[in-house]
Amino acid sequence: MHSSSAVMVVAVFLASTVEMVEALTVVVAVGVTRGWRSAIEGTVGAVLVLAALVAAVGPALVRYVPLGTLRVVVGGLLLVFGLQWLQKAVLRAAGLKAKHDEDVIFRDHVAELSSGPSGGRGRDTTAFTVAFKGVFLEGLEVVVIVLTLGATEHRLGLAAAAALAAAVLVGAVGALVARQLSGVPENALKATVGLMLVSYGTFWTGEGIGVHWPGSDLAILVLVAGYGVVAWTLGYVLGGARRGGVRVT
Repeated sequence: MHSSSAVMVVAVFLASTVEMVEALTVVVAVGVTRGWRSAIEGTVGAVLVLAALVAAVGPALVRYVPLGTLRVVVGGLLLVFGLQWLQKAVLRAAGLKAKHDEDVIFRDHVAELSSGPSGGRGRDTTAFTVAFKGVFLEGLEVVVIVLTLGATEHRLGLAAAAALAAAVLVGAVGALVARQLSGVPENALKATVGLMLVSYGTFWTGEGIGVHWPGSDLAILVLVAGYGVVAWTLGYVLGGARRGGVRVT
């Protein structure tokens, strides 16, 4: 496996893990509060829609879109995604943004769902809708990452397999620990994924406009290291400013 493909697999797997932990939080909250039948039905419905999107859009991207155009568009998308994740990770590391706490989110979902009307013995429309929406919205970002990275590498199947592996892992862990989701180091995962997406975005944007990277695919690893140093430095400086009482805008 080429280094670019290896980085792609790791990026897809970690990104999928993060998003699926968030989706699992919603599903477990719905199941515990409103009942598991409608929660599972909503989850399965969302997964089927997302799988249909990958099957419909993925082959068309690979077959009909010119590789140079695809790399520029994909690179831009990955830079947007990656910079958003990386910005939040830096702010959290500096103490300027609250860390993502799945236990708090779980309790909020439970409180909100408990206050709603019961669905009775049949399908609970509220539970189905909340579970479907939670899984679909979190899964949609996974689909975008799978399609963009997989199509650009012409390894759509490999990218989909990495996402599926993350789904199986999160589902298995979720079945065992259920509500104990805060132990997943999600903030560290998001920082890592942000670095990988920004690095991949830079690499593919450069490839699309004709940049010849020294070392070819190995340049991705250098980009990851470089962006990592920049992100760590920003977090350190912003954290020091906050501790010193300097207002950061």
